Amino acid sequence: MAKILVIEDEAAIRRVLVKILSEENEAYSVDEAEDGLSGIEKIKNDDFDLILCDIKMPKMDGVEVLEAVKKIKPEIPIVMISGHGDLDTAVNTMRLGAFDYISKPPDLNRLLNTVRNALDRKELVVENKILKKKVSKKYEMIGESEAISQIKEIIDKVAPTDARVLITGPNGTGKELVAHWLHEKSERAKGSLIEVNCAAIPSELIESELFGHVKGAFTSANKDRAGKFEAANGGTIFLDEIGDMSLSAQAKVLRALQESRVQRVGSDKDIKVDVRVIAATNKNLKKEIEEGNFREDLYHRLAVILIKVPALNERRDDIPLLVDHFSEKIANEQGTTKKTFSDKAIKLLQEYDWTGNIRELRNVIERLIILGGNEVSEQDVKLFASK
Repeated sequence: MAKILVIEDEAAIRRVLVKILSEENEAYSVDEAEDGLSGIEKIKNDDFDLILCDIKMPKMDGVEVLEAVKKIKPEIPIVMISGHGDLDTAVNTMRLGAFDYISKPPDLNRLLNTVRNALDRKELVVENKILKKKVSKKYEMIGESEAISQIKEIIDKVAPTDARVLITGPNGTGKELVAHWLHEKSERAKGSLIEVNCAAIPSELIESELFGHVKGAFTSANKDRAGKFEAANGGTIFLDEIGDMSLSAQAKVLRALQESRVQRVGSDKDIKVDVRVIAATNKNLKKEIEEGNFREDLYHRLAVILIKVPALNERRDDIPLLVDHFSEKIANEQGTTKKTFSDKAIKLLQEYDWTGNIRELRNVIERLIILGGNEVSEQDVKLFASK
């Protein structure tokens, strides 16, 4: 049932609006408030799907109500009710985030169409939020250990900024999950997160991959092509395994960070980009700097915020949670019933030396689910999780 709040200080108009909406659709539950202050109290204490709000009211006018609602419950659509002399103000409220406005006395068809459209928009916003939560769950960070809790705290503080982040840690620890969380919790979440695995791209192609190229720049360049930095414009670029990037590509990345501009290979034309850079590596970059393999100036540009992701052996307390998470995820993927693990099986898994970290644990859990009993036992772990 859609819950609608009518905020209107003129009792006669308020009664008309409540009567029209209540009689129009049995699925509408209509509440009322006689001024802005009481309306705000109701909004704080209840969940409404739509608000109809007069502009000129004592104590707190409609513009103030609109601004307050956008701070406390920004997802609720607000339709402003305007008198003849309020039309300019009504138009201005649209710029402040109002869904629409209707004039007094309200035209029945216009009122009902506006209400239906606003409720449809609210439903779409809710669906999008649910979808985003599902997407976010794919990159959920599982764990309650002190190390993981600290990483989550840092992400919450850093994500809303545009600060560059360097994520370090061994292979298989989940550095890409940190990058996804940083992006999804940022102001750039509506933009793209473009991932580049620097170790997987040949050194002679990395510059073209990152910055694009123009036709004829090299033998196989048959047409102009945009690079990853351009694709990430307005969003985030994640440079995974940046320690494997060539020195010439590092120089161009440094320029892109300093000037927010890139040049396609074979071109001298600057292209302005607005990109947040997150990088990750499993290498000791300070050692790479000493050996001449990594630029020190680039390191300092990237490492504004450092996040170290611990090896699984450093967070064994999280293994029961990870086992449960992977068991459910694998069961969903395979369309089977989720298996449980005995306490002794879990304890044995916590004692193993996980050189392959989270990635290795997931593979072992999948193997145990396929080959083990209905409840995975200590014996199953000894048989099928051999190191």
